[in-house]
Formats: sequence, C-alpha cells, structure tokens
Amino acid sequence: MDEDVLTTLKILIIGESGVGKSSLLLRFTDDTFDPELADTAGQERFRTLTPSYYRGAQGVILVYDVTRRDTFVKLDNWLNELETYCTRNDIVNMLVGNKIDKENREVDRNEGLKFARKHSMLFIEASAKTCDGVQCAFEELVEKIIQTPGLWESENQNKGVKLTHREEGPGGGACGGYCSML
Repeated sequence: MDEDVLTTLKILIIGESGVGKSSLLLRFTDDTFDPELADTAGQERFRTLTPSYYRGAQGVILVYDVTRRDTFVKLDNWLNELETYCTRNDIVNMLVGNKIDKENREVDRNEGLKFARKHSMLFIEASAKTCDGVQCAFEELVEKIIQTPGLWESENQNKGVKLTHREEGPGGGACGGYCSML
C-alpha cells in the first residue's frame, strides 16, 4: 500500500531578537512578508521554558542578521544553549544568514560558511523580504533530517514522508503549529 502519511517534525528557529526568525517562518508557511512585524516572542519572559522547547527537536535553524555583526558574534551562545538543552546528538543544524537584500552588510558570506563548517552545520543565506533562499533552507533541513538514520524513523516506523507545498488561508500554515521560536 502506498498511501500518503503526514509526519510531524519538530524544528526550532533560534537566534537573537530582530534577526528575522518570524519573517522567515511566515515567508515559508504563508508566503507573506510584513516589514512592520514586531518581535512577539518576548524571549526573556519565556527563558524558563527553554528545556521543553529543545526536547525532541530533530532540526534547528540558527538565524543571524548579515547586517548586524553582534547577532553573528552571539551564535556561540546559541550553540551552547543548544548543546545544553538538546536531548539528542544527531539533531540537524542549519545556519541561516538573513536579510541579504539589505545594503549595509557587516558579515561576509564566507564568514558564515566558515562558522557553519566548523560546527558541522548546513548553511544558506536568505532574505525573508525577497524570498531568496527561504524555501531552500527549510527543504534542505527536512531532507537532511529524513536522510539521518534514527532521527525520525523510530516514531514513524515503516511510514513514508511526502513533502508538499500546501496552500492555506490565513491562520493555517504548513507548520501545523509545531514550530517553536526562541
């Protein structure tokens, strides 16, 4: 029998405030971009929830803003947190340099690539505003998760995974409400 099976993967999107985490997610799920989107995560208020955010995650997208060097410098802090709270060592990590549409770049592409290689991460530069690299980032991450033995099969024994782009109205995203952002 070859029937479609819906599989849920837990993917976190983490990084400093204002790097475009919500914008990347909205661009991917709803193909929308809101330049006025406020940072609604309230990161400090939710720090006590951190361990539960990381528990069981199969993939992490670590985002920095290519126009703000401070967000790149603080990537080590995010990796330390990931190492502290992540419950598995085979998790797939992707580094995303966001906002490449802007002129005032402070972090060169090669710096991002070097950091990603040093930490065995996938790497892509993107722009939630122009859509460059967004689809590719999520698709590559999911592909790598699927290709990693033992990362998701244990919960989905003998089940296939079909990746599709779903068109949905406001409020319904391809994420199904399972994406967490810090």
